Amino acid sequence: MQVMYERCCGLDVHKKTVVACVLTPQGKELKTFSTMTQDLLELADWLLVRQVSHVAMESSGVYWKPLFNLLEELELSVMLVNAQHVKAVPGRKTDVKDAEWLAELLRHGLLKASFVPVRPQRELRELIRFRRNLIRQRSQVANRIVTS
Repeated sequence: MQVMYERCCGLDVHKKTVVACVLTPQGKELKTFSTMTQDLLELADWLLVRQVSHVAMESSGVYWKPLFNLLEELELSVMLVNAQHVKAVPGRKTDVKDAEWLAELLRHGLLKASFVPVRPQRELRELIRFRRNLIRQRSQVANRIVTS
């Protein structure tokens, strides 16, 4: 198959860990990072040192958001993919194999990106959700006071 991206990375993101697989012309490198801020910054530096240009990660829960924002700031081409589309292949059961599979699919241009709004729109959505929750909480408190 034709190689679309020479230096790419597949990330398997979970609540406590991120497994990274970098594919370069020199070979494959695997490393596991914690999801603490310092470790995510270390992951970003690790990718920059290896001159990674494209990154693919699975959209599992909300755990991808901080990492996506960080890598986007570094002007890497970040692709969020639907986990159901990638996991259709049987036999891959470990985080390491998932990261390798993502990197391999990305390298050959076989992944379809999920829609992720631009950063200002994402931030606006977060503010609107936060405001909606505050209004809901205020209503609940007012209802408790009235019924007491």
